[in-house]
Parts: sequence; C-alpha cells; structure tokens
Amino acid sequence: TFVLLGWMLWLTRQAQASDPMEHEIQEELSHRLSTPMALFWTVLGLVLLIASSRLLVWGAVVVAHAFGVSDLVIGLTIIAIGTSLPEMAVSISAAVKGEHDMVIGNIIGSNMFNLLAVLGIAGMIREAQLGPTVLQRDFPVMLLLTVALFLMARGRHGGNGEINRLEGGLLLAAYAGYLVWLYFSEIRLAPAL
Repeated sequence: TFVLLGWMLWLTRQAQASDPMEHEIQEELSHRLSTPMALFWTVLGLVLLIASSRLLVWGAVVVAHAFGVSDLVIGLTIIAIGTSLPEMAVSISAAVKGEHDMVIGNIIGSNMFNLLAVLGIAGMIREAQLGPTVLQRDFPVMLLLTVALFLMARGRHGGNGEINRLEGGLLLAAYAGYLVWLYFSEIRLAPAL
C-alpha cells in the first residue's frame, strides 16, 4: 500500500511538470456538454456498468459453483472478466477515439492498483495463502505476458513501439490459450466422482 502511495505521488508530480494531454483536453472541452447533463450521463453510465458487471459475476459464480469449479478458477476467469468489463469499455472507447496512451495507461494503472492496493489491503486484513498452483502456473504466465507486452510496446529497434493488430491478436490468443489450460488443469485436478 505504501508503494502505491509513493507511485501515485510520483505520477502526480510528473503530470504537474508537463501534461502531454493538455491540448487534447482543451479540444474535448470545446465540445462540452452542460455540467448537469455530463453528471447525469456519468452517473447513469457508472450505475449501468456496475450493475451489469455485478449481475454477470453473480450469475457466473452461481453457475460455476453448480458445476464444482474451484474458487481460484472462478477468480481467475469469471471475477477477473466481470471486474475488467468497465476497463474494457473505457479502453475500447479510447481506442476508437485514437487515445492509445489512455488504453495503455488504463491497463498499467489498473494492474498497478490491483497488485499494490487491492492485494495490499487484503493482505493487511488477513494473510493470504498462495497455493502451489498459483506459484507454478499463474504467476509465471502473468510474468511472461508482462514481459511480452513490454517487448511489444518497446518496438523492434528500442524506440517507441506500437502494438499492432497481429500483436493484439497474439495477446488475445494467449489469453484464450490460458483459459484452455485452466480448463484442462481443473479437469486433471478435480476429484473423481
């Protein structure tokens, strides 16, 4: 949690020194809605997004428990997808508008917040036991894909790279492969009926 606070302080100071999005913000403000309408649409969007995510997670967890799926796999799939839907909506909207820095910032910021704040606060409340499956399967996959994303973003010649459609497709295929691996791991580890 202290690392998160330090990171947020550093980011705030960086933004105060120079804001690369200042021109874009001014351009967006020129097409502005009235404040009451902006607040209305913001609140409505948040309520619908949160309600639909909660409904999806609740329904999927009930179905997964009915089929005897472990809590770890529910967290790695259903809960992760359900809680990431708002981020995905923001990222898709930003990508359509050409705001690629916002997409990457959303992903990195969300992961930093989850690792530092969510895990930190949960660890302060109660110690978490990490099973061998998490350490042997899930952490290495997360680390490998983080390195792959870094290499894609860095570019071929060490400059400012871009994540093209092929690389985006590879990342999506890697996630699909991970889900298949989880499925077969669950079948192998499930007790015989």
